[in-house]
Amino acid sequence: MARTLIAGSGSEIPPNKVTNAMLARIMDTTDAWIRERSGVETRYYVDPGTAASDLGAAAATRALEMAGVSTGELDLIVVATMTPDHYFPGSGGILEAKLGVRGVPCFDIRQQCVGFLYGLQLVDAHIRSGLARTVLLVGAEIHAGFMPYTRANWDYLYGKSDVAPTPEEYAWNSRFRHLTVLFGDAGAAVVCRASDAAGRGIVDSILRTDGTDYDKLYVPGVGFRHRPYVDPDQYRRGEHIPVMDGRYVFKSATTTMIEVANEILIRNDLTIGDVKLVLMHQANRRINEFVQKSLAIPDEKMWHNIERYGNTTAATIPLLWDECARAGRIAPGDLVLLVAFGAGMNWGATLVRA
Repeated sequence: MARTLIAGSGSEIPPNKVTNAMLARIMDTTDAWIRERSGVETRYYVDPGTAASDLGAAAATRALEMAGVSTGELDLIVVATMTPDHYFPGSGGILEAKLGVRGVPCFDIRQQCVGFLYGLQLVDAHIRSGLARTVLLVGAEIHAGFMPYTRANWDYLYGKSDVAPTPEEYAWNSRFRHLTVLFGDAGAAVVCRASDAAGRGIVDSILRTDGTDYDKLYVPGVGFRHRPYVDPDQYRRGEHIPVMDGRYVFKSATTTMIEVANEILIRNDLTIGDVKLVLMHQANRRINEFVQKSLAIPDEKMWHNIERYGNTTAATIPLLWDECARAGRIAPGDLVLLVAFGAGMNWGATLVRA
């Protein structure tokens, strides 16, 4: 039976770098406050009009180039995003068109921060079953659209205007600071191919979902439980912006990621000592440090980039993979452990032999 090999990777970071000090110009926060609570130092945002499919297509092009694969060889495209270009259709077909591809099946998945791991399991199932041999998997997010800032606030943030936020705007922006300071925009992709190479490919995957407490991290408005699904009152109440119970998320993320990482290692008769590299979803540096300490993972086996990019949701793990691959931190045969937790609540772990 064929194994699923990650043959190439690519990423795309948008042009607008935003530091913590810049955010302090439009809300009640400080660089120290953000660093202490999250580890984030900078994040990047797209220009207005740029979509998840744009970042995803750019990342995909680089991944295809690294893999030495042409678009004509693709059998399937999977896009993980919670920030699609439009409510419908999905971003997968739009991304496909931007790559100049026609007729290849593609679909979106909505598993938020664990989207890439869910996508990787789907890709692995397609390849192992013989339904596909070459698959493009993309994680791309545009979180700028969630931000509560006015257009004038954005201009002031970027230094394009001297018009500071009004006291009302400043208070509004500050209301959501616990969440908005965390997120950035990015796209990342991998090309997966069927391979008969012994000892390489996806080894195992464990995915979990528990929707009992979904409202601890969600967007309360802009959904079809409302009629109409979006209206001005929702915006005035800020219901289009995510809300999060930070203490709940910290406890759940640490508990479930530790459990699922241990579970997948035990199931495969492995220990952390057998793992070359651990790539965790980049939601919060404190969460990852807690998990690292609990699992006794040496510093040299960890790779972080949350300080540079913030939380890019479905893009975090493929972005980490691409950075490590291009930095020479992942070599053929290396065992890599991927671990994530996100809204839903969803969590999971995947073992990959590079």
